Parts: sequence; C-alpha cells; structure tokens
Amino acid sequence: MPDPRSDRELLAAHVAGVDGAFDVLVRRYAERLWLLAFRTLDHREDAADAVQATFVSALRSAARYRGDSEVSTWLHRIVVNACLDRIRRRRTRSTEPLAGHDLPTPRDGIDDHLTRLTVADALATLPDGQRLAVVLVDVHGFSIAEAAEVLGVREGTVKSRCARARGRLAVLLGHLRPPERRTGTPTAGNAAGPADVQQSSDVSDRTGGGA
Repeated sequence: MPDPRSDRELLAAHVAGVDGAFDVLVRRYAERLWLLAFRTLDHREDAADAVQATFVSALRSAARYRGDSEVSTWLHRIVVNACLDRIRRRRTRSTEPLAGHDLPTPRDGIDDHLTRLTVADALATLPDGQRLAVVLVDVHGFSIAEAAEVLGVREGTVKSRCARARGRLAVLLGHLRPPERRTGTPTAGNAAGPADVQQSSDVSDRTGGGA
C-alpha cells in the first residue's frame, strides 16, 4: 500500500530521525529520476551513478531543505546537476565517446534500436541547456515554469532553449517522421523535433530504457 505521507512530511520525518522515511522517497522517485538521467546522458551506468549521487546528496543536505520548492523539484534539480557533472567529465576524456550506446538485445527491433540511437545522437549535439530544457518539457512533460525552477533559470530562457532545440531536432530528425508528415509544411506551432524525441522515449521504454 502506498505511503500516504507527502514528500515534505517524509523529508521532515527523515530529518527528525524516523527510520525508513527517506527510503520511501527513494522508491517514489528513483525510476523517474533515472529516466531523466538516462535520456540526458544516454548511458545506463552513468544514469544510475547520477541517481545514486542525487540521493546521497539529498540525504546529506535534507536538513537544509527549506521548502522553497517542492521536494520533487528539489530532487530533479540535484539530478540535473549530477548529469551536467558527468557530461563535463566526459569532455575531459577525449577518448571516451559522448554517448555510451547499448548494443541491441535479441528482443530489440533493429529499426527501433537504430531510431533510438539516431535520436540520442541528435540530442547529444545540442548544448547542455537546450538538451535539458527539451527533455524536461517535451519528454517528461514539465511545464515551462517547472522546468525553469528545476534548471534555475527564467521561464523565457526555457522557452528560448526549447525553441532552438526543437528547430535543430526538426532538421536532424525530419527523416524519422512518416512520409505524409514530411511532405506537409510545418506550422509555426508544430514541434516536429519533440514529437520524434517522444517517439524515441517510447522506443527506449520498450527496449529496456526504463528499468
């Protein structure tokens, strides 16, 4: 049976020394944070490390939580920073590829796998801020305001980053859209790129991306 306590109540209970309270938060958010980390880093082990670092950091800093944002936002902000740390480390090791793609398993469809790799490669070409903004808003469904709070920037910055990312992804991923969509002229509000990113997310979930 799900624990009826709110996130704030659980965090307060943990700070007060109640056994198991923080474990409930871990179970409540581990998968969601892992999906964000995986879609940002495109590497299962790095995503797992980022989530582990997130919970360790949250555990240690729980007493400093002042309730200025929701606990979920606070946790997402920590995992975003953990992902950015790993991206920076990758760039210091020139021999390591940007994305650690997984090889297809027998249950993977080859076309689906290649689609996932193509979208991951396209996301990897985006600047960090644009990639995180478009993943939060177009893949995970955060509102502009929520994404701005997670990223620690203004709402207008999130909108701008998403628009630029969508434009770049629309160019890079246009070949993934059905022929009838490619032949039409996109309207100003038609986010072709994010639709393909969402398609990638669905593929990733079907091929084991959301363990």
